Amino acid sequence: MTQERPKKRVAILGSTGSIGVQSLDVIKRHPEAFEVEVLTAQNNADLLIRQALEFIPNAVVIGNETLYQQVADALLPKDIKVFAGLDALSQIVQMDTIDMVLTALVGYSGLKPTMNAIAAGKPIALANKETMVVAGELITKMAQERAVNIFPIDSEHSAIFQCIVGEFHNPIEKIILTASGGPFRGKTRSELLKVTKEMALKHPNWDMGAKITIDSASLMNKGLEVIEARWLFGIPADKIDVVVHPQSIVHSMVQFEDGSIKAQLGLPDMRIPIQFALAYPERLKSDFPRFNFAEYPSLTFEKPDLETFRNLQLSFDALKEGGNKPCVLNAANEVAVEYFLKDKIGFMEMSDIVEKCLVKIPYISSPDYQDYVDTDTETRNIALDLIA
Repeated sequence: MTQERPKKRVAILGSTGSIGVQSLDVIKRHPEAFEVEVLTAQNNADLLIRQALEFIPNAVVIGNETLYQQVADALLPKDIKVFAGLDALSQIVQMDTIDMVLTALVGYSGLKPTMNAIAAGKPIALANKETMVVAGELITKMAQERAVNIFPIDSEHSAIFQCIVGEFHNPIEKIILTASGGPFRGKTRSELLKVTKEMALKHPNWDMGAKITIDSASLMNKGLEVIEARWLFGIPADKIDVVVHPQSIVHSMVQFEDGSIKAQLGLPDMRIPIQFALAYPERLKSDFPRFNFAEYPSLTFEKPDLETFRNLQLSFDALKEGGNKPCVLNAANEVAVEYFLKDKIGFMEMSDIVEKCLVKIPYISSPDYQDYVDTDTETRNIALDLIA
């Protein structure tokens, strides 16, 4: 008689964002495998309340402390614990009843909670690439010391992970990350000067949050993924390539020393890598739409335009320089994207701000956690001065 596995109790950090919502959809489809232990959100109290009333977690955290009472009052009849503030978010991941922490926070805010979860020995399902960009060396060292697994949720890194399962004893010659090219693939610099926020938010293949969508349009998202891949898989920058693949069917590839290339394919649907990360090493059955080769008679690949889309080149440069440079890159970009979305700067100015910050911020070759905090703060202040 086969013994049933206990349900995996999941904490979802950033449950009201795009990845968080899709993660809850995966969990809802597999009530036999998962249950929600913790939900967190920053400002979207209304959706957090609806999610909590549906999934009845042990606890929720609302980052914006002014919304605490609204959430607490709504969840009081269900006896769901309610906490508020950034400290609560960082502490809740250490609860004994959590089996896995899914970090779907956007940007630098994911760093401290992820570190605390690793310190508590919790496996991580990682959708917050900025954590690895800002402090990849620190995070991977912590994870190794505590024997904590980090399962990638980004479609590209999930693809790489799926390609190397069963190949861990075989050296990797090259990782090939695919990029859709975003809505402005093939555009010239002069054409990009006229890009508006509304144009940049229309991604051709993926449904994502505003920040990631803008990053995809500028190719910064691919640059961040290059840095993340370096730390997730222990691969140096000179063994990581990027190719533009407009159809977004091949999610990434791995080339081995014998010249063989493995690729992971599928329709653009983030629920597939989410489910793989949550259920690993099992592949749970799904009714997600299937890819049909007959409907895609042509899959194409091309080199990225590093001169027009400078963010990708800046990312490679920051990774090669190392130290606190990727942290600078991330912080400057977060500020630049925020002000582009506010219509305060142009599309091409985002790369200018990132480049200037990379020059202005002092280099630290072996940063500790406080160095990352200080670098992030200083970079944001300089980026704001550049915009003002």
